[in-house]
Amino acid sequence: MEEKKIDLNSIIGFVLIFGILIWIMYQNQPSDKEIAAEKAKKELVAKQEAQAKADKTKTAVLPVAAAMPGDTVQLAQLQKTLGGFAYSATLPTAKEGFTTLENDKIKLKIANKGGYIVEATLKEFKRFEKNSGQLVELIKDNNSNLNIQLQTTDNRTLNSKDLFFEPTLTKNGNDQILTMRLKAGANEFLEYKYVLKSNEYLVGFDIRSQGLNKVLNSSKPLDLVWDLKSFRNEKSVSIEKRYAQLEYEYGDEKYNSVSLGAGKEDTPEKVSFIAFKQHFFTAILSTDKAFEKSKLQSDDLVKDENIDTTYIKQFKATVPLAFTNGEVDYKMNWYFGPSDYKILKSYDKNFQKIIPLGWGIFGWINQWIFIPLFGFLSSFIAYGIAIIIFTIIIKLAMSPITYKSFLSQAKMKVLRPEITELGEKFKKDPMKKQQETMKLYNKAGVNPMAGCIPALIQLPFMYASFQFFPSAFELRQKSFLWADDLSSFDAVVKLPFHIPLYGDHISLFPILAAIAIFFYMKMTSGDQQMAAPQQEGMPDMAKMMKIMIYVSPLMMLIFFNSYGAGLSLYNFISNLITIGIMFVIKNYIVDTDKIHAQIQENKLKEPKKQSKFQQRLQEVMEQQEATKAQNKKK
Repeated sequence: MEEKKIDLNSIIGFVLIFGILIWIMYQNQPSDKEIAAEKAKKELVAKQEAQAKADKTKTAVLPVAAAMPGDTVQLAQLQKTLGGFAYSATLPTAKEGFTTLENDKIKLKIANKGGYIVEATLKEFKRFEKNSGQLVELIKDNNSNLNIQLQTTDNRTLNSKDLFFEPTLTKNGNDQILTMRLKAGANEFLEYKYVLKSNEYLVGFDIRSQGLNKVLNSSKPLDLVWDLKSFRNEKSVSIEKRYAQLEYEYGDEKYNSVSLGAGKEDTPEKVSFIAFKQHFFTAILSTDKAFEKSKLQSDDLVKDENIDTTYIKQFKATVPLAFTNGEVDYKMNWYFGPSDYKILKSYDKNFQKIIPLGWGIFGWINQWIFIPLFGFLSSFIAYGIAIIIFTIIIKLAMSPITYKSFLSQAKMKVLRPEITELGEKFKKDPMKKQQETMKLYNKAGVNPMAGCIPALIQLPFMYASFQFFPSAFELRQKSFLWADDLSSFDAVVKLPFHIPLYGDHISLFPILAAIAIFFYMKMTSGDQQMAAPQQEGMPDMAKMMKIMIYVSPLMMLIFFNSYGAGLSLYNFISNLITIGIMFVIKNYIVDTDKIHAQIQENKLKEPKKQSKFQQRLQEVMEQQEATKAQNKKK
């Protein structure tokens, strides 16, 4: 049998034929211009056909107010239901179209159909891919709706979002005023009025009705429904999901937010504003006349952070518009802009409450110390340098407290041998040991709680920083060293896989912060162990400190990997400064020999009067000792 061989010429021939076919297909595909022209042609034909169909349905005397393709039947029903939601022949007919309001800050596109905002673009800010040129758009692609359910006197429900409003655009100086009217007659209408001023994020928004008291059922309020699916605008999906929340003010300037998670709902009363907040941007609806009772709903749209990357949250607010003398009249405002504390506060409507600064003392520290100080520094120096200088100022201000804490540890360290001796002497009588230890502290003039109090004073400042930096809008897309955005993680390595709790990248500032806290804890753990004598029945503090030396840096490394680089930079510099301050105090300020001599001198003096806490503690121990003695007699 003849052996089959590969024919090289045949292979070359097949390759050439295949290449020619690909080239022919590529050359014959329509160009972008041809595609656009064909699309425009089809749209024109469709419009002509629709217009012809609409013309057939118009009456010779009264054209339907909102007659558009596909809406003829509904609007005819509307005309019949509302006793003539139609125009006379002399009035213009509402039709499909859009009106744009624009200033230096925002651009709004309002549709005739529904009369609500279908596009809201922030002109000064870009999405997380800052070099892409794509601006932040809070509303687009039908991600938001505004609807009023019109309850008629014959028990029908009509939705304003499906009906066409007539626009009238005027100017009053620099103010742009857009009036949108859904008419039932020449002087019978539902009106939306938008007022946009120059250089503002705030938009006036009034809703009123006129002459509809015979048409609409005024026995119960109209339901205004506003919903929005928030777009992802930041680099970290997980962090944006954490900070995207539905916030609201109610009652007497009380403030709350709908709980995080899937399918959450609140029904507050007397609501004065509702905020659909993302991480760094927000849409707010406020009202001068509070909504009596509202239904606010929030739902997570991110189930898988690797897949669900377009939308973050689904927000929905249902609020009642009450009738006054048979008509509706509400003066409100929209805010579409950054979640910037200073900008929000400037409107004097409590909008700044949506910024999570922490409750109680933590919020006060942020509001009265961190925000003014950092705002001042960042006004004339780069943001990364401002964080460093800010950290130095805070740590230097805390240095007297650090000194007192270390001094207390040094005194306890000097007394450690005597406390150990008391422990051996009263080994079989723990209560007596405690009493004698307290006497020693009092005689030597040492307060065992003195080392804890300074540390507790510093805790609010530490917690306040965890609230301040993730919410600092100023850091958004501001670069420093290798970090291109101080408000987001500073990934230096992109991993080809995802590590649970850690992520799919390696951030450098958290690593530096973890190293710094490791050496700080290593430096202080020995002194703390020497200062704190082991008590019976208590855990082994030495072992616990050794564990914490490794656990604390590991926790920082894991949980800070996806947080903003600004917070990690702050913690890195903070721990470095603390190490430096402790080194100076330990080697150049605190003299152990002098402390020992002072304690010995104090022992010879009259013991200081015990504090109320020490007196109470002494009384408790004496009572326990007496009870123990009585039990032995029995």
